[in-house]
Amino acid sequence: MLIPDLPPAPTPAQPAINRENDITVLVADDQDIVRSGFRLVLMSYPGIDAVGEARDGNEAIAKARELHPDVVLMDIRMPHLNGIEATRVIREDPALASTHVLILTTFDQDEYVYDALAAGASGFLLKDSDPDEIAAAVRVVAAGDALIQPSITRRLVETFVQSRPHRSFGISSGLVLSALTDREREILRLVARGLSNEEIGAELFISPATVKTHLARIMSKLDAHDRAQLVVIAYESGLVKPAGK
Repeated sequence: MLIPDLPPAPTPAQPAINRENDITVLVADDQDIVRSGFRLVLMSYPGIDAVGEARDGNEAIAKARELHPDVVLMDIRMPHLNGIEATRVIREDPALASTHVLILTTFDQDEYVYDALAAGASGFLLKDSDPDEIAAAVRVVAAGDALIQPSITRRLVETFVQSRPHRSFGISSGLVLSALTDREREILRLVARGLSNEEIGAELFISPATVKTHLARIMSKLDAHDRAQLVVIAYESGLVKPAGK
């Protein structure tokens, strides 16, 4: 008796991936291959969702206002509107208060990166970073509790704050002294040293939540939008001196 061929067993349906609580990321770069590469890398990590792409600064602003991503990966050199100006617009938009900008750059000692930090970027990332570094940087920026590569960021700020004839904020040490309490100035100095909220809390014997509350007040008083911006203000105001000064 011949037994007829049976159809193959159906492949079990894969459960749908729930990305509701993922960190959402917008990738802005004028090169198609760079955008696609970063998007593929990000989507390969659990808890991160690349929700859109932009080819220039104007499109980055429009997409940010449409998608409200947690993080924008922003190239500096783009046509029509560069990443520095796009960063400034995004960080000054009250509707995008929870959107952080992570700058993409080829060099870590770049004056444009300094300008981007002064404009409100949360940090910067080298384009040739390995995938784990990219994912980790996105998570740190989204959390907002620490600086990315604090020693490199501090060295960058120290390099350019001494060589520039003008300040990005025009905030003097006198204004910082008068606007902030003693505790707030102490916390600002520790932020400029690159300490995370948890490390600041351990140093001052207070909780990370209390540190976060102090930082919110400091940002409000100094009209700052991000932790990295506070580092620039601390150095430009003279509250923190570059090494060797």
